Amino acid sequence: MTTPLTHTVPLQVLLTGATGFIGQAIAAALRRAGHTVHTGHSPNSPRQPHAGGVAMDFARDTDPATWLPRLQGIDAVVNAVGVLRNTNARPIDAVHHHTPVALFEACRQAGVRHVVQISALGVQTGTTRYARTKRAADEHLLGLAAATNDSTSPLRGVVLRPSVVFGHGGASATLFMRLACLPVLALPGPVLTARVQPVAVHDLADAVVALLGSHSHVRGVVPCVGPEALPMAALIASLRAQRGHPPAHALRLPTPLTRLSARLGDWVPVSPWCSETLAMLATDNVADPAPLQALLGHAATHYSQLVERAWAPSPTAAAPDALHPGAPS
Repeated sequence: MTTPLTHTVPLQVLLTGATGFIGQAIAAALRRAGHTVHTGHSPNSPRQPHAGGVAMDFARDTDPATWLPRLQGIDAVVNAVGVLRNTNARPIDAVHHHTPVALFEACRQAGVRHVVQISALGVQTGTTRYARTKRAADEHLLGLAAATNDSTSPLRGVVLRPSVVFGHGGASATLFMRLACLPVLALPGPVLTARVQPVAVHDLADAVVALLGSHSHVRGVVPCVGPEALPMAALIASLRAQRGHPPAHALRLPTPLTRLSARLGDWVPVSPWCSETLAMLATDNVADPAPLQALLGHAATHYSQLVERAWAPSPTAAAPDALHPGAPS
């Protein structure tokens, strides 16, 4: 799917997290819409940034002064950086909270007009460290936008909160597609029954383009979800049917075994499975689909069409990232 070019004024856009699954999709959509994208990337990233990329370290760049030179000539900023687990290399408090706050403060000082924060559905009430740190940055941006709303140079802040983000190269989508190939599906009971509302990554990317163009007046929090919610087990069954496989047999893992496996994952920093992942995946992740439909001008991709419309690899598809729950990649 391509982003329409109508009603678009070309902007200079700084995109952080541009080498990730969601970031790559946003970068491609912005370029199709005629914007110039300055891609931010970690200096330690194993992936090669787009020509003209800007090195930045979300583990360390917690001072607004560090960001001001990078914002010269920038009209809009999109922050698509996210991690699941806290590690020494990527401390979650810095990556999700302190560095984004520094970036947003620098945007205010530099007169950047548009800031879009890619957050996650569920962080508004979540108690995990992931949710708390994401929510802190979201609230700071919204506070800055409210404080500058009546000034001569208002900062227009928008927080996009997607449910599970589905697409080729996304870690959660890859996991779901692998599970859809199994004749027996064994998952924790709360995960099997938790409702999700998956959104195609190209729809999320097109929403960002709309927020910088035809819908630049939109502010505040925008949920970003597909047209219909369903239990996780039903989603995996649908993906299995879309692949042409017969129905699988679903088994509930015993609660003690589930908790034990999650606690074991807590001791393995590179593992996407841990107690926080269990808490997030076992919680409903749904919202009103109308705001995203309004941004796109049409209904978002239905879960029954995800394999056909969102799973085909693109030339810019990233290798699977760490799970990004709430907005899982």
